[in-house]
Formats: sequence, C-alpha cells, structure tokens
Amino acid sequence: MEAGDVITHAPCALPYAIGDMAEESIWLFEKEEFEVERGVEVFLRTKAVDVENGRVKLEGERGGAVDYDALIIATGARPWTPPVEGLGLRGVVVPTVANLQLVKAVLSAARRVAVIGAGYIGVEMADVLAAMGKQVTLIEGGGWPLPRVLDGDMGRLLASHMAAGGVELRFGERVQRLEGSGGRVERVVTDAGRYEVDAVVFATGVKPNVDLALRAGAKLGPTGAVAVNKYMEAGPPGVYVAGDAAEAVHKVTGEPAWIPLATYANKMGYVAGTNAALDKRAVEFPPIAGASVTKFGDLYVGAVGLTEAEAARKGLSPTSYVIRSTDKARYMKETREIAVKAVIGGGKLLGMQIAGHSAIVGAYVDLAAQFVGEPAERLFYAEYSYMPFTAPPWHPFAVVGRLWLRNYHRPYGPPAP
Repeated sequence: MEAGDVITHAPCALPYAIGDMAEESIWLFEKEEFEVERGVEVFLRTKAVDVENGRVKLEGERGGAVDYDALIIATGARPWTPPVEGLGLRGVVVPTVANLQLVKAVLSAARRVAVIGAGYIGVEMADVLAAMGKQVTLIEGGGWPLPRVLDGDMGRLLASHMAAGGVELRFGERVQRLEGSGGRVERVVTDAGRYEVDAVVFATGVKPNVDLALRAGAKLGPTGAVAVNKYMEAGPPGVYVAGDAAEAVHKVTGEPAWIPLATYANKMGYVAGTNAALDKRAVEFPPIAGASVTKFGDLYVGAVGLTEAEAARKGLSPTSYVIRSTDKARYMKETREIAVKAVIGGGKLLGMQIAGHSAIVGAYVDLAAQFVGEPAERLFYAEYSYMPFTAPPWHPFAVVGRLWLRNYHRPYGPPAP
C-alpha cells in the first residue's frame, strides 16, 4: 500500500533531479513493472489509516480493510520545518518526490535562493543551485556545514570550498520569519540579518513517520523512532517496522540510534521481509555506524561513527589524528589530496571523517565503517592494495594506525584511558 503516486523512488537524488538530471531516473520501478518482476500486488493512492485485530483499514483508491498474518510498516520519514512565519508564501519550497515539478519550476525561475539548513540535502541543494548560476545563501544554526557528522576542523574545510564556489554562508543564524508582498517571498529574516530572495528551500531535516506504527501497537524509542529488535519486530505479534521509521543500535555506543539513510532502510526492509515471509527469526539487522558521503563541486566529504565532540560528550576520552594523504602515489600526475580525521578512544576507532577532491572518499568511508568499534591497531595491520595509479604505498588508514601505535608505545607508557 502506498499513499502517493509512485513506489521505489530515490529521494536522495532530489537535489540532482532539480538540477541537470532527468527526473525519470529517480523512479526505480513503475507499478506494473514491479508487479511483473517481483510478483507483488501494488495499491497506489491507498493509505493505511488504522491497524486493529489483524486487519489494516484503508482509505483511497483501495478502500475497506485487509487481513494480515504479518504486517511490515515502512512509512519512512517526513520533512520537518521550523514553525516560522511566512512558510505559506509562494516561492517557499520543501523538496519531496511528490512536489518535484513544482520545486523545479520555482527554482528555475529564481535568481536569488536561500537554502535553510546545511545537512546533506542543504549542502547538495546549494551545490546544484550554484552550478545553475543562482545566487545562493546557505543559512545554518550550527557553526559549519554538516554539523551533526563533522567536527569543526573538517566542517570548516568544506565551508571554505563552498565559499570559494560562490555560496554565501551564514552560520550560527536562525530563521525568525519570511517576508514578502503579494503573497510571494522576498526576504529571509534571521536573528542576525535580512536576505533578499526570490525563493527559499527548506532542508531542515526529517522526522520519523510513526503514526501507523503506533496505531499497530508499537512503541517509540528514545530517538523518537520506533523501537525494534534485531529482527525488526516492533512488539505486537506479526508487526515489523523497517526503514526510516525504525531505530537501530549504534555500533560504537550500543545505544539506540536513528540514522535515516537509504542503505540502512533497504537492508532493514530485507530483514523484515525475510523474517515475515518465513515466519521465523531467520536474519538479523546488525549495529550501524552511520556511514555517509556527499559532495560540493569536486570536493567529496564523508563520515562514519562518532565525531570527536560526540565521543567527548559520551565520556570516551577521544584522541584525534588528522593526516593529509593523496589518492595515488605522490609522484604520479594529477594526484588529489585526501584529508583524514580519525577519532580514537579506549584503544578503539570511534569514528572517521574524510574529505578530498576524489570520489575515492566514498570508498574510504565504506572501508572505515568496517573498522569502527575495532581496535585501532587494526588500521595499521590490515592489508591494503597498492599500485601507483590507485593508492599511495602507505594507505592513509595505515598511517593513522602507525601514529596511534607510536603514541601508545611511547617510552612513558600508553595514553590515559
């Protein structure tokens, strides 16, 4: 059952669909194609509104109710916008798959655009809009872009690149209201300034869509998403919750975590679907570390695990190692610099942040995810391939591991825990 008009779409591609990517490419399956290839009956424009006694009540094109032996709730997340005055003005948009055409039309006609929020979508929207020749102002309450996944040193590296790319950056500011005339937005007013605009994009995050899960008897965890076990079971018999509506367990802290990323949502769906179909606890969803990557221009930025600030707040006494390396042997032509920040505490890798002018940053984040929560010395002793075109002889992770080992084995003993 799907309340909207499309299934299996790629919301992470929204900023690029608004730019120069054909929007059709973000629809992964048409309804009919999905039914034929997967053998799944699909009801569009049909909303599940209640769950009671093994029945799901429906509204829309397919009304009535359906019985179930197993119910998988994958209602995802929905955009969150701050309750500021002026949200209803024309030219103010919150990008979603459903309003893609409207957002494209609004932004194509605009010359000056404010992007509110510097998370992943905000950074990517700023990237696309700057490439389209727009005057872009990025407004963020934190002190740098991607403040939830980057420490200040790595965040400021990204900010410098964004500023060089023509984006006006306004950090540490909070939107108070939007102003306009004739029903159209004309300026953004923050607690520190006023900015003339033709359009405003809100990229202020999402919240788990948990209404149906609660009606089914599920409970919320401390993150505000649905508490599930490793089998994606939500408590009531036969009820599973998967994707952005569900919590997971953090690999480092062992605490509940809500990290709404497509990679996790897909795997959660696989786990829930397998267990529901087999009617047994056949597969498990493991702890996660939040591996993610984005880009602005030709600078790729990624992170996994805890930041240094997070680790300190949790009392893990972190030590950070920041190194500069290259994506291939230094003596090769057209090498690109890679900056790596590793956060280590209690002898284990707690997190890593990586930036560089090469798509290899994404591969490094993936590799780092396999080390998070493991002894830091593994970074040094792990095997890495080498040839001049693909990597330096000393992989940057091995360099981090060597620095940590040198610190650990220094003559006056290991660092304090």
